[in-house]
Parts: sequence; C-alpha cells; structure tokens
Amino acid sequence: MSTQFDHASVVKKSNIFFDGKCISHTVILADGTKKSVGVILPSTLVFNTGVPEIMEITAGKCRARIKGEDDWTIYEGGQSFSVPGNSSFEIDVSEPVDYVCHFG
Repeated sequence: MSTQFDHASVVKKSNIFFDGKCISHTVILADGTKKSVGVILPSTLVFNTGVPEIMEITAGKCRARIKGEDDWTIYEGGQSFSVPGNSSFEIDVSEPVDYVCHFG
C-alpha cells in the first residue's frame, strides 16, 4: 500500500465526529476521487455508509463488525475491510487507529 497521495488537495477544515473521537480530513485526488484520512481514538462507534467504502487501517489495531455479520474481525495496520453502500459498521478501538477511507 502506498504511504502517500501525490498530486492531491486537502480540505483544510477537519471533519470531527462523535465528540472528537474521530477526526479526519478530506483528500481530493487529481482525478476527483475523494478519500478521508484520519484518526479514531479509543471508543466503540457506528459509522453509516452512503457509498461503498474500504477502510484501510494504516496504524494501530481495532476490531470491526459490518452490518449483518455476527462476529467481530480484528484489523491491524496494513489491513483493510470493505463495507457496502447504504450500510453501516461498528468499530471498537482500544488504541488510536490511523485510517484512510476510500469512497466508491
């Protein structure tokens, strides 16, 4: 996995969710593709999706459960999971997690 995005714009205003437990910035690539790059602090959160998403964990460790699944799966830096559009996922973070969310 790449460690950086080249030829990209970053929206200066941060996205702050869940009382500051998740903070991200939107990155727009040269081809118009949008991603968010952020950190989730220790917590258990539920995210809703509009479009399909790939959650790439770049550092840290968490467990996640996609809507409709019974079991939690553990993910660490270098791993990712896919979430369908118009769905949701729970994420349980015990140490800060860096992530990139790939939309669409």
